[in-house]
Amino acid sequence: MTESSKRPIAVFDIDNTLADTAHRQRFLERKPRDWDAFFAAAPHDPPIAEGIALAVATAEECEIVYLTGRPERCRRDTLDWLAAHALPEGRVHMRRNADRRPARHTKLEILRRLAEGRQVRFLADDDELVCDAAERAGFTVVRARWAERSAALEQAQEGEGRT
Repeated sequence: MTESSKRPIAVFDIDNTLADTAHRQRFLERKPRDWDAFFAAAPHDPPIAEGIALAVATAEECEIVYLTGRPERCRRDTLDWLAAHALPEGRVHMRRNADRRPARHTKLEILRRLAEGRQVRFLADDDELVCDAAERAGFTVVRARWAERSAALEQAQEGEGRT
């Protein structure tokens, strides 16, 4: 067993937990929603200081894993953003491009898989429904309430399975 596999895992959402998506919400507020523009603007997300500080501090004791509802096609931009903001290295779990299930289902499925062989110290996420589902399943949750709430993003996460 390697040293890193003995360490607990801390799982971090990205959008509105580490990255401030407020500047691109406008693409979700129009009808029809402009998903291509919404995701194309992600590389310009400013970092959220509270989330970044928590990830950096937690990396001293835990292996960091990123769990995002962003589609797989956004992987390169996501990895570049994480590196540009000096976030700890870690595996990145993303939604399959055609997966439209609510985030509370997709993320809980991955959390359970991660917990099969390792202790999950906590999940940090801004989506209240994801947090509720994770707590019901027995996970410790840090509710990332440091970004402004967006009704359009909440609808996208739950109703459309897009992020």
